[in-house]
Amino acid sequence: MPPRSPLPQRLGLDPAWLRTEGRDEADPATWPLMRDWLVHRVGMHVDVDAFIAQGRFVTATGVPVLAADPFRPNTFVWFYRDLPDEARVPGEVRVLYRDDRIVVVDKPAFLSTIPRGRHVRESVVVRMRNALGLPELTPMHRLDRVTSGVLLMATERRWRGSYQSLFQYGQVTKTYRAVAGIRDDLALPVTVRNHLTKARGTMQAEVIEGAEPNAESLVEFERELTAAEQGALGGGARSGIYRLTPHTGKTHQLRIHLCGLGIPIAGDPLYPVTLDTPVDDFSTPLQLLASELRFVDPVDGSDRHFVSERRFPLAFESDAEAPHSQAAHTGT
Repeated sequence: MPPRSPLPQRLGLDPAWLRTEGRDEADPATWPLMRDWLVHRVGMHVDVDAFIAQGRFVTATGVPVLAADPFRPNTFVWFYRDLPDEARVPGEVRVLYRDDRIVVVDKPAFLSTIPRGRHVRESVVVRMRNALGLPELTPMHRLDRVTSGVLLMATERRWRGSYQSLFQYGQVTKTYRAVAGIRDDLALPVTVRNHLTKARGTMQAEVIEGAEPNAESLVEFERELTAAEQGALGGGARSGIYRLTPHTGKTHQLRIHLCGLGIPIAGDPLYPVTLDTPVDDFSTPLQLLASELRFVDPVDGSDRHFVSERRFPLAFESDAEAPHSQAAHTGT
């Protein structure tokens, strides 16, 4: 790990860092200058010469890397990445609970949990670090970008291990709810078990038939949508609300399990087929909600229970319609 960065966070993001090779690993003939090594490491992503001219690469003391600086082994270098242009994701992140150790939020659809790829500023981490003034705020688990609902975050680095261990050892009960079509011939409740895998670079995960199960979900039917709810969803075939309890946490697990039962989740852009939906099209939210989170607090032993405030059917949510709430609830 690097020493403390000489650069502060910018827009809720830590600067990127690199470390040069050690003296035994580096060939002076290959990297005569720090500039040459930087071109090798990040030249595919940034204009190294422009960054150097602008003083954007700095060492541990905050001194800019200069074009003529000789290569130095075991040297840390920090810089700010250029951020991509991003469409504003509608809807606000609602704070359900906050104390000195944790923040629990209610995430809208289409907002990434962490800054990644094309979604950097439009992520829960960046928004909430800025909104709450908590530079070390970090999610303890993740929700898909298109999934809404309850997300647990640790306020400071010192609390991360305690709360991450809850998820690592299966000590958190996560309850989801989803809207999907109704099959009168489907016997519920049912526990779905199979083997899921997702290849790097592919959009869809897949079921590997005959392999040892690594994904398990309990699927229960709660109720049919009312006529008004069905109309708000867009009419069509009868739909209902399903209660989903995952016992594992594989990528797209609940979406695949409902699709495999012949009741794909309403608004799903991937299952059963991939839709060519623009990344800035927020008109059709996935009807999947991380609705409840339960656990025993690893620090003080209290029972924690958090419930999403969002209701089905999930609809396009403007910022004005979803005011940011920072009310502190008991969390029990």
